[in-house]
Amino acid sequence: MWTPFEKNIQQDLHQYLLSMKEVDEHLPDCPDVEEKWEQIAKAYLPDGIREFRDYPTSSLGWMMYIGMAVAAYWDDEWEVYGKNEDLYAYIRDKRGYDALDEYVREEILMLKDNDFDALEKLVGECASRTNNNLRRQGFEPGTKAAFDGYLSCLHQLYLMGMSVQLHRMGYHMEKM
Repeated sequence: MWTPFEKNIQQDLHQYLLSMKEVDEHLPDCPDVEEKWEQIAKAYLPDGIREFRDYPTSSLGWMMYIGMAVAAYWDDEWEVYGKNEDLYAYIRDKRGYDALDEYVREEILMLKDNDFDALEKLVGECASRTNNNLRRQGFEPGTKAAFDGYLSCLHQLYLMGMSVQLHRMGYHMEKM
């Protein structure tokens, strides 16, 4: 069950992405991708926490890219990718943590030119909104509450990345 803070993050991101026509009113369920969350989060946390102090929007935004990448893998060859025990490291190690965003956009999502730049802007805005929400909570750095808040933000960005990518690939959650 999500905390009220996590639900607030989810609602804010959903409304923003809906206004940008990047998701549908009803967010998708993709259990295969959702089940990878815990494994990805555990692998990501050492890098994400280390980067958060100096680069909070990157630390948050990278998780949205990971959600997109995992959704793309799900649509492509899940029989192969779904068995990978550390999808985060698999993605990160292609070019390193600092270039994870570019790797996902270029090599996994196959974006170029305006689409490449537009996705960078979209993820940046989602990460910035989420960081602002996190900061407004007034969590004391280094506390369990701060960690839990950060983890909630990552979780919602991962799910929104999945939702955006599924939408872009034509999976729409509409009444039939």
